[in-house]
Amino acid sequence: MGRISNCLAEQLQQPHGTLGRLAGAVMRLANREPNSLALQALDVGGDDDVLELGFGPGEGLRALARLSLRGTIHGVDQSAIMLVQASARNRKATRSGRVRLRLARFDETGLPDESVDRILAVNVAYFWSDGPGVLAELNRVLRPGGRVSIYVTDASAMARWTFTSSGHHRLFSAGQLGDFLADGPFDAASISIERPTLRWGLPGLVGVISKAL
Repeated sequence: MGRISNCLAEQLQQPHGTLGRLAGAVMRLANREPNSLALQALDVGGDDDVLELGFGPGEGLRALARLSLRGTIHGVDQSAIMLVQASARNRKATRSGRVRLRLARFDETGLPDESVDRILAVNVAYFWSDGPGVLAELNRVLRPGGRVSIYVTDASAMARWTFTSSGHHRLFSAGQLGDFLADGPFDAASISIERPTLRWGLPGLVGVISKAL
């Protein structure tokens, strides 16, 4: 059981190989409601340029492209398999240049300074080994007045799942998520934590950062 849990945790962190394709299908289903909650908090406008950090199989990118009809949607992920899946799921938008995807580290996105208005990150903060480094990168690419929406499942639920004890996941309570987001360049006063409850009573957390003008 320990080996299976470790394998699952590795695939969720960075999908690869045959199991990585299956992990993408699991993410697509599991992230449907978290994506919706995080997008509500993000408040994307029709002209916003948006970055999704850890786009996975590409469902969030599709939603962002529907919300921002005149902006550019950027996506960064560390998994080549997720790049393939997300590109296929957003083929028309990627061909037109409305959706632009790349393989990159989360703390080195390759985007220009102050190039996006909104940043979305769903079920990926668990894997930011260098949290301050990732937050510094988000601050660098985010325009003044921009917003970040970060979704994670509350530690009270995550701790019950065997695969999260493999050492790959960092777990968050509401207070821990707030501290984590404040351990970077953003002012603590600009950070708020929402506590939605998903179907079947699953507790979620949405960390929202509003960058000053």
